[in-house]
Amino acid sequence: MFPQNAWYVACTPDEIEGKPLGRTVCGQPIVFYRSADGRVAALEDFCPHRGAALSLGRVCQGKLVCGYHGLVMGCDGKTESMPGQRVGAFPAIRAYPVIERHGFVWVWPGEPARADAALLPALSWADNPQWAYGGGLYHVKCDYRLMIDNLMDLTHETYVHADSIGQKEIDEAPVSTRAVGEEVVTSRFMDGVMAPPFWQANLRAHGLPADQPVDRWQICRFSPPSHVMIEVGVALAGRGGHQAAPEHKVSSVVVDFITPETDTTMWYFWGMARSFRVGDAALTAQIREGQGRVFSQDTAVLEAQQRNLTLHRHRKLLKLNIDAGGVQARRIIDRLIAQEQQPQAQPQVQLQAA
Repeated sequence: MFPQNAWYVACTPDEIEGKPLGRTVCGQPIVFYRSADGRVAALEDFCPHRGAALSLGRVCQGKLVCGYHGLVMGCDGKTESMPGQRVGAFPAIRAYPVIERHGFVWVWPGEPARADAALLPALSWADNPQWAYGGGLYHVKCDYRLMIDNLMDLTHETYVHADSIGQKEIDEAPVSTRAVGEEVVTSRFMDGVMAPPFWQANLRAHGLPADQPVDRWQICRFSPPSHVMIEVGVALAGRGGHQAAPEHKVSSVVVDFITPETDTTMWYFWGMARSFRVGDAALTAQIREGQGRVFSQDTAVLEAQQRNLTLHRHRKLLKLNIDAGGVQARRIIDRLIAQEQQPQAQPQVQLQAA
């Protein structure tokens, strides 16, 4: 159901401050913690002694200590010690490739030898003082691909988010979908419209009038395994739209890192990166609160959708042209899964005649 040989966001650094964190990623229970040298470690969440969850233990001087019998685990998955016992021969548990970057902790649940830091997504806004970021985390009880469908087709905003970012012009604007390598891009442009409430507030925050027509854009970019970045914004009408000068527009990047937990549950790391009033912490909190309400509405819809799909497993779903972005994203995911399931070629042995 999900590619394994890929980087997924596992958690944020604050979630492992001084304590271990247990989180299931792609069906695999993993414990994350910070080791003595400050680096993040990721191990199978399974004590080799009696199978207890290591995430229920504690971190003591950078060592992970099982909360059941006090086993001390090394970052390499080997048991280091246990009070009054000889444990040197215990088999090692699995250690996962893990990287802390861009304000997130990333894990590679697939083959460790294939983990490559160069495959992490490039985020131009991350670690850039000219940008501000605020976000959150939701646990959503649905197939992660339903969230990708949702983000690659923003037609639903008119109906699900009518009180914040929705407007009828979204329905009326044509959608363009294209594939660029393994990236899928859907875009929609709306010229000469009135900004919805969420964008009115951001126009005012940027010192721009909120009662004048604007040109609005939505550019959704899917990249495997399950990341969606959405360029959104409004500019005063006739000033260049998406290409308008910064003083005439407010724009941002909606950040969506979607991490499968199981076939029907997921971790949703959401946020917004912006390049205006970056030092305004109150504005960051205000945007985060508003965005959180928007995504909670999506959560309610998607969880109900999953319940229906579970109940009616054999019913065929219909597809429209607005679904093209999600459909193409799923094709990429399916191809990656199929490639991982192919048997590895075995080396051929050449026999010499006697």
